[in-house]
Amino acid sequence: MNKKMRFLAVPALAVSALALAASPAMAAHDGTYSSTLGQLNGTTGSGSITVDVKGDQATVNLQVSGLAQTFMDAPYPHVQHIHGGAAGKCPTPADDANGDGLLSVSEGVPGYGGILSTLTTSGATTPAEGLNLALGGQGGTYSIQRTITIDEPTQKSLAAGTAVVVVHGLDPATAGVPAEVFNGRSDLTPEPAAALPLGATSPALCGTLAKTQMGAMPYGGADTGVATESSSSSTGMVALGGGLVLAAAAGGTFAVRRRAAQNA
Repeated sequence: MNKKMRFLAVPALAVSALALAASPAMAAHDGTYSSTLGQLNGTTGSGSITVDVKGDQATVNLQVSGLAQTFMDAPYPHVQHIHGGAAGKCPTPADDANGDGLLSVSEGVPGYGGILSTLTTSGATTPAEGLNLALGGQGGTYSIQRTITIDEPTQKSLAAGTAVVVVHGLDPATAGVPAEVFNGRSDLTPEPAAALPLGATSPALCGTLAKTQMGAMPYGGADTGVATESSSSSTGMVALGGGLVLAAAAGGTFAVRRRAAQNA
């Protein structure tokens, strides 16, 4: 009797072993990822993010405060993304390749990689929405709390520990660079007709998403702050397609108000 039971158990155990062998690869990225976002380019802001992942569904909780608050009495549109496929690191002042005093998006790419998912306030979250200011965070203090679908590259980057969250959009009053640098054409919009100011797309907050253990405190990324002196500058703002689009308008000025950093 015991021999028969052992004989019948062998195929069942073999099937179970195959199922267990297949499941880790399918769910290697599942879990909770978090980061405390460090400061870049003289920002006074702060932020934190938690991403709960199961399969291709990710529940995002992003909290940001203390960033540039307004353009011409309208909320400043900040865009934020999950970057990946690179070293999984935030840039430092040493990465300012052209020495203009401002870390641009392209200067940060070797560390954090290209856009994998756009953390929009609503709608699509693909890289194509990377500069959709109408779906960005509005104002100096805001939150994004939603469940999104993440694609395979994002899943792989999370599993590899190379997923990095970057929030863009600087305050010219704290960026510490001359107006002509801040208002220079963004490296993300090379065409003059669609040009955005360099400072409007440069990274303000950055942090690597690290997987947390059950019951553990959120893992914080290192502060990558840049020490700067206050300065002032001006850019412009136009409306395009119903959304806010920043533009370096000749002779145009706008008031940027910033709020003191708060705990996220």
